[in-house]
Amino acid sequence: MVGGGDRRPARAAAMTRDGPLVAAAFPVVLAGPSGSGKTTVVRRLAIDGRRFRFSVSATTREPRAGEEDGKDYWFVDRSAFVAMREQDELLEWAEVHGAMYGTPRSQVRSARRDGVHLLLDIDVQGARSVRRLEPDVVTIFLLPPAGERMVARLEGRGSEGEAERRRRMQTAERELRAVGEFDFVVVNDDLNVAVQSVLGIVRSEELRIDRMGERVSHRAQRIEEEIRRTLGLDDEDATARGRRQ
Repeated sequence: MVGGGDRRPARAAAMTRDGPLVAAAFPVVLAGPSGSGKTTVVRRLAIDGRRFRFSVSATTREPRAGEEDGKDYWFVDRSAFVAMREQDELLEWAEVHGAMYGTPRSQVRSARRDGVHLLLDIDVQGARSVRRLEPDVVTIFLLPPAGERMVARLEGRGSEGEAERRRRMQTAERELRAVGEFDFVVVNDDLNVAVQSVLGIVRSEELRIDRMGERVSHRAQRIEEEIRRTLGLDDEDATARGRRQ
């Protein structure tokens, strides 16, 4: 008869289909020196809105050509930024090259609530602050393939003068010395490869048992119970107990 035979394994498989077992959403920091391409990598990752969300920082610097308020940054004046800082509305903040940058705490809360990883494109100072306040954060340092490539990327922007570029290079030298403070390092020689590397890191972190808490042991226990029920072992144990009584 078509469809005949023992169908118990199929029923057992159906009972265990309750989606992937992954950790709760956590923040992901991408840091690196100017010209490392971290903003481009973050933007590519953020296309997948089901898993990632781009963290829009507040800043006091002037917008560059093509940047939009609320999309690239929240552009605020210095007094408004100081007010946010004093009211403890910022997860981290730093002053870089004369401008102030900060991550609103509300973005971390909303990303956790919605079950997506918040992508933070911040500097080394900011990464240290986030690590202190959000211990489950994953920090990734993005390295350019070579110093010449990094300088070429900065010069290609065309939005900064010579003095600003030199200031960024001096900051980059200090930031490069902090690479050992991060969880992972990715060399951005090829954009697609770099994006896939970051995706692999996040996927691995999602599967870490220490991030899942008791959900892993509960799932394993339930599967064990389903196996015993499917094989009739629970009935056999009950029968054996009845005989002993």
